[in-house]
Amino acid sequence: MASYAVLLRGVNVGGVNVKMADVATALTDAGFTAVRTILASGNVLLESSATAAVVRKNAEAALRENFGYDAWVLVYDTGTVRAIVDAYPFKPEVDGYQSYVTFVADPAVLDELCALAEVAGADEKISKGEGVVYWQVPKGATLDSTIGKTMGKPKYKSSTTTRNLRTLTKLLLICDRDGG
Repeated sequence: MASYAVLLRGVNVGGVNVKMADVATALTDAGFTAVRTILASGNVLLESSATAAVVRKNAEAALRENFGYDAWVLVYDTGTVRAIVDAYPFKPEVDGYQSYVTFVADPAVLDELCALAEVAGADEKISKGEGVVYWQVPKGATLDSTIGKTMGKPKYKSSTTTRNLRTLTKLLLICDRDGG
C-alpha cells in the first residue's frame, strides 16, 4: 500500500462547497483505505495499492458522482510531497508574505507558469521545481499577483492546484504521526 496526498482543486472556494467528512466517505466507498481529510480546503491523505494515475482517475470519478461537480484532483505519493516541501527555494517564513506551491500535472503548463517569473513584480518570487511552481507573494496580494491572475483561467483547472507551504507541512506531520 502506498500513502498518497490527494489535492482537490477549487473546493470550498468559488461556489463548490463540500463537507470533508462527506469527501472521506465518498473516497472510502470508492475503495481507498485510511482516508483522512486535513483542513476544509480539499486535502486528503489515503492509502491505495494503485498507481497515482489510477488514484487520480478514481478519486475524480468518485467526487463527480457523489457531489455533481467537475472534480479535478492531483495525486502524489507522500514521499514526493516531502521532497517538494524540502526543496522550497525561498525562505519559507517571511513576515508579510505567503509561501505557496502550485502542483502542475502538465509539463507545458509548468513551463508556461514558470515563464511568468520574467514578468512578475519585484515582490513576487517564482521558481520552477520538479512538477511544481514555487512562489512567494505579499499577504493580501495573492489573487492580484502574476500567478494568481493566471491561475484563475479555466484552462488550468484540470492540471493545477495550489497549496500554502504551511498546509503541506501539516499534511506531512499528520502523515508522520499516523505512520503513513
